[in-house]
Amino acid sequence: MSNTRTTTPNSQRTGRRRWNGTDLGLIAVFAALVAGAALVPGLAVNGFGVPITFQTLAVMLTGLVLGPARGLAAVGLYTLLGLAGMPIFSQGRSGLGILAGPSAGYIIAFPIAAGVVGWLATIIIKRTTKARALWFFLAATATSVVVVHTLGVLGIALNSKATLEQAFLGDLVFYPGDIIKNILAAAIAVALHRAFPDVLVRRVRRQAPTPAKA
Repeated sequence: MSNTRTTTPNSQRTGRRRWNGTDLGLIAVFAALVAGAALVPGLAVNGFGVPITFQTLAVMLTGLVLGPARGLAAVGLYTLLGLAGMPIFSQGRSGLGILAGPSAGYIIAFPIAAGVVGWLATIIIKRTTKARALWFFLAATATSVVVVHTLGVLGIALNSKATLEQAFLGDLVFYPGDIIKNILAAAIAVALHRAFPDVLVRRVRRQAPTPAKA
Protein backbone atom coordinates (compact mmCIF):
# COMPACT_ATOMS: atom_id res chain seq x y z
CA MET A 1 0.00 0.00 0.00
CA SER A 2 2.85 2.38 0.73
CA ASN A 3 4.09 2.03 -2.86
CA THR A 4 0.85 3.09 -4.56
CA ARG A 5 1.88 6.77 -4.46
CA THR A 6 5.40 7.51 -5.55
CA THR A 7 5.48 11.28 -5.87
CA THR A 8 9.06 12.48 -5.42
CA PRO A 9 10.84 15.79 -5.77
CA ASN A 10 12.24 14.56 -9.10
CA SER A 11 8.77 13.84 -10.44
CA GLN A 12 7.69 17.33 -9.56
CA ARG A 13 10.30 18.86 -11.81
CA THR A 14 7.90 18.63 -14.73
CA GLY A 15 5.89 21.45 -13.18
CA ARG A 16 6.72 25.11 -13.01
CA ARG A 17 10.34 26.06 -12.83
CA ARG A 18 11.62 29.25 -11.31
CA TRP A 19 13.87 31.45 -13.37
CA ASN A 20 17.52 31.42 -12.41
CA GLY A 21 20.37 33.76 -13.23
CA THR A 22 20.80 32.23 -16.68
CA ASP A 23 17.14 32.87 -17.50
CA LEU A 24 17.38 36.49 -16.39
CA GLY A 25 20.56 36.91 -18.39
CA LEU A 26 18.91 35.53 -21.52
CA ILE A 27 15.95 37.87 -21.05
CA ALA A 28 18.31 40.83 -20.82
CA VAL A 29 20.37 39.73 -23.83
CA PHE A 30 17.34 39.27 -26.06
CA ALA A 31 15.80 42.54 -24.90
CA ALA A 32 19.04 44.19 -26.00
CA LEU A 33 18.83 42.29 -29.30
CA VAL A 34 15.37 43.69 -30.01
CA ALA A 35 16.57 47.17 -29.08
CA GLY A 36 19.56 46.83 -31.40
CA ALA A 37 17.34 45.66 -34.25
CA ALA A 38 15.07 48.67 -33.71
CA LEU A 39 17.97 51.09 -33.93
CA VAL A 40 19.09 49.89 -37.35
CA PRO A 41 17.95 52.68 -39.72
CA GLY A 42 14.52 51.82 -41.09
CA LEU A 43 12.79 52.79 -44.30
CA ALA A 44 9.30 54.31 -44.07
CA VAL A 45 7.52 53.30 -47.27
CA ASN A 46 3.87 52.77 -46.35
CA GLY A 47 2.80 56.42 -46.24
CA PHE A 48 1.99 56.41 -42.51
CA GLY A 49 5.54 56.83 -41.22
CA VAL A 50 5.88 53.25 -39.92
CA PRO A 51 9.40 52.12 -40.91
CA ILE A 52 10.55 48.75 -42.12
CA THR A 53 13.09 47.47 -39.58
CA PHE A 54 14.65 44.23 -38.34
CA GLN A 55 12.49 44.33 -35.20
CA THR A 56 10.07 41.61 -36.25
CA LEU A 57 13.02 39.32 -36.95
CA ALA A 58 14.36 39.92 -33.44
CA VAL A 59 10.92 39.54 -31.84
CA MET A 60 10.18 36.22 -33.57
CA LEU A 61 13.68 34.93 -32.89
CA THR A 62 13.30 35.81 -29.21
CA GLY A 63 10.09 33.82 -28.87
CA LEU A 64 11.36 30.85 -30.89
CA VAL A 65 14.54 30.61 -28.81
CA LEU A 66 13.33 31.47 -25.31
CA GLY A 67 9.78 30.10 -25.34
CA PRO A 68 6.59 31.89 -24.24
CA ALA A 69 7.27 33.27 -20.76
CA ARG A 70 10.87 34.38 -21.19
CA GLY A 71 10.19 35.57 -24.73
CA LEU A 72 7.32 37.76 -23.56
CA ALA A 73 9.44 39.00 -20.65
CA ALA A 74 12.37 39.94 -22.91
CA VAL A 75 10.32 41.86 -25.46
CA GLY A 76 8.13 43.26 -22.69
CA LEU A 77 11.25 44.57 -20.95
CA TYR A 78 12.35 46.25 -24.17
CA THR A 79 8.90 47.80 -24.62
CA LEU A 80 8.70 49.09 -21.05
CA LEU A 81 12.16 50.63 -21.23
CA GLY A 82 11.23 52.39 -24.45
CA LEU A 83 7.98 53.70 -23.03
CA ALA A 84 9.87 54.84 -19.93
CA GLY A 85 12.01 57.13 -22.05
CA MET A 86 14.98 55.19 -23.38
CA PRO A 87 15.45 56.00 -27.11
CA ILE A 88 15.29 52.38 -28.25
CA PHE A 89 12.25 52.38 -30.50
CA SER A 90 12.72 52.64 -34.27
CA GLN A 91 14.28 55.90 -35.42
CA GLY A 92 15.47 56.57 -31.86
CA ARG A 93 12.02 57.39 -30.56
CA SER A 94 10.88 56.85 -26.98
CA GLY A 95 8.23 57.70 -24.41
CA LEU A 96 4.50 57.20 -24.06
CA GLY A 97 3.87 59.55 -26.96
CA ILE A 98 4.59 56.72 -29.39
CA LEU A 99 1.30 55.15 -28.33
CA ALA A 100 -0.46 58.06 -30.04
CA GLY A 101 1.39 57.44 -33.31
CA PRO A 102 0.90 55.02 -36.20
CA SER A 103 3.46 52.55 -34.78
CA ALA A 104 1.48 52.03 -31.56
CA GLY A 105 -0.21 48.81 -32.64
CA TYR A 106 3.08 47.22 -33.65
CA ILE A 107 4.79 48.21 -30.39
CA ILE A 108 1.95 46.72 -28.34
CA ALA A 109 1.92 43.60 -30.50
CA PHE A 110 5.60 42.74 -30.13
CA PRO A 111 5.56 41.29 -26.57
CA ILE A 112 2.34 39.42 -27.31
CA ALA A 113 3.81 38.03 -30.52
CA ALA A 114 6.94 36.83 -28.72
CA GLY A 115 4.80 34.99 -26.19
CA VAL A 116 2.54 33.43 -28.83
CA VAL A 117 5.32 32.26 -31.14
CA GLY A 118 7.23 31.00 -28.10
CA TRP A 119 4.22 28.92 -27.08
CA LEU A 120 3.95 27.54 -30.61
CA ALA A 121 7.67 26.74 -30.54
CA THR A 122 7.24 24.58 -27.44
CA ILE A 123 4.46 22.64 -29.15
CA ILE A 124 6.63 22.14 -32.22
CA ILE A 125 9.56 20.93 -30.13
CA LYS A 126 7.33 18.45 -28.29
CA ARG A 127 5.73 17.01 -31.43
CA THR A 128 8.34 17.17 -34.18
CA THR A 129 11.90 16.12 -34.80
CA LYS A 130 12.11 16.75 -38.55
CA ALA A 131 11.48 19.86 -40.65
CA ARG A 132 11.50 21.93 -37.48
CA ALA A 133 12.73 25.03 -39.35
CA LEU A 134 9.67 24.85 -41.61
CA TRP A 135 7.33 24.60 -38.63
CA PHE A 136 9.08 27.48 -36.91
CA PHE A 137 8.68 29.56 -40.07
CA LEU A 138 4.97 28.74 -40.27
CA ALA A 139 4.51 29.58 -36.59
CA ALA A 140 6.31 32.91 -36.97
CA THR A 141 4.36 33.79 -40.11
CA ALA A 142 1.01 32.94 -38.55
CA THR A 143 1.91 34.98 -35.46
CA SER A 144 3.00 37.91 -37.60
CA VAL A 145 -0.28 37.95 -39.51
CA VAL A 146 -2.64 37.33 -36.61
CA VAL A 147 -0.93 39.41 -33.91
CA VAL A 148 1.54 41.92 -35.34
CA HIS A 149 -0.24 42.93 -38.52
CA THR A 150 -3.72 42.89 -37.01
CA LEU A 151 -2.76 45.15 -34.11
CA GLY A 152 -0.60 47.20 -36.43
CA VAL A 153 -3.51 47.92 -38.76
CA LEU A 154 -5.74 48.82 -35.82
CA GLY A 155 -3.08 51.18 -34.47
CA ILE A 156 -2.74 52.95 -37.80
CA ALA A 157 -6.50 53.33 -38.15
CA LEU A 158 -6.99 54.59 -34.58
CA ASN A 159 -4.10 57.05 -34.56
CA SER A 160 -4.48 58.49 -38.03
CA LYS A 161 -7.30 59.61 -40.28
CA ALA A 162 -7.06 56.41 -42.29
CA THR A 163 -9.87 53.91 -42.66
CA LEU A 164 -9.31 50.25 -41.83
CA GLU A 165 -9.07 49.51 -45.54
CA GLN A 166 -6.42 52.17 -46.06
CA ALA A 167 -4.52 50.97 -42.99
CA PHE A 168 -4.68 47.39 -44.24
CA LEU A 169 -3.36 48.37 -47.65
CA GLY A 170 -0.59 50.39 -46.03
CA ASP A 171 0.37 47.39 -43.89
CA LEU A 172 0.69 45.05 -46.89
CA VAL A 173 4.06 46.57 -47.76
CA PHE A 174 5.54 44.79 -44.73
CA TYR A 175 4.57 41.25 -45.79
CA PRO A 176 7.40 40.46 -48.26
CA GLY A 177 10.04 41.56 -45.78
CA ASP A 178 8.37 39.67 -42.95
CA ILE A 179 8.46 36.43 -44.94
CA ILE A 180 12.21 36.80 -45.42
CA LYS A 181 12.73 37.76 -41.76
CA ASN A 182 10.65 34.79 -40.58
CA ILE A 183 12.74 32.43 -42.71
CA LEU A 184 15.88 33.84 -41.09
CA ALA A 185 14.37 33.68 -37.59
CA ALA A 186 13.40 30.03 -38.06
CA ALA A 187 16.81 29.04 -39.42
CA ILE A 188 18.71 30.87 -36.68
CA ALA A 189 16.44 29.45 -33.96
CA VAL A 190 17.01 25.87 -35.15
CA ALA A 191 20.77 26.45 -35.23
CA LEU A 192 20.74 27.92 -31.71
CA HIS A 193 18.64 25.04 -30.37
CA ARG A 194 21.12 22.55 -31.81
CA ALA A 195 24.07 24.41 -30.34
CA PHE A 196 22.44 25.18 -26.97
CA PRO A 197 19.67 22.62 -26.32
CA ASP A 198 19.46 23.56 -22.64
CA VAL A 199 17.99 26.95 -23.52
CA LEU A 200 14.61 25.51 -24.53
CA VAL A 201 14.65 22.03 -26.09
CA ARG A 202 15.67 20.07 -23.00
CA ARG A 203 13.53 22.30 -20.82
CA VAL A 204 10.47 21.47 -22.90
CA ARG A 205 11.26 17.77 -22.87
CA ARG A 206 11.68 17.77 -19.09
CA GLN A 207 8.30 19.42 -18.71
CA ALA A 208 6.57 16.96 -21.03
CA PRO A 209 4.31 14.55 -19.09
CA THR A 210 5.56 10.99 -18.79
CA PRO A 211 3.27 7.95 -18.93
CA ALA A 212 2.16 6.70 -15.53
CA LYS A 213 3.66 3.41 -14.43
CA ALA A 214 1.37 0.65 -13.31
